[in-house]
Amino acid sequence: MVNSRRVEKLSALLKREISELLVNGVRDERIHQAMITITTVEVSGDLQHAKIFISLFGEEQKKDEVLLGLEEAKGFIRAQLARRLQMRRSPELVFKIDKGMTKGPSVLDLLNSLELERNSKDIDISSED
Repeated sequence: MVNSRRVEKLSALLKREISELLVNGVRDERIHQAMITITTVEVSGDLQHAKIFISLFGEEQKKDEVLLGLEEAKGFIRAQLARRLQMRRSPELVFKIDKGMTKGPSVLDLLNSLELERNSKDIDISSED
């Protein structure tokens, strides 16, 4: 059983090293068409799988190309991670778009509309008294 501290440490290392590789190591032009931010890295308990959640800033069409470039560069990134982190087996990487960044503003708008509705009801109740 791997302790959670080791999983957290590997997550932080993967986030740092993959960020570095995306900036300086990977030469695929598709990856550099949009601004990529690694938001979270989730490593499985057995350290064999890692989900890398990314946020992309750019045109929608280019986002698809960036994801395709990341998928094709996955083997290179994994090999570089094994070398840099001196791991016998580096985790299998899965890149996913972080939906939280796009859902945040819509959730805030919904909360604001609920607050306005509640305030208007409070005003109506106080005016009836």
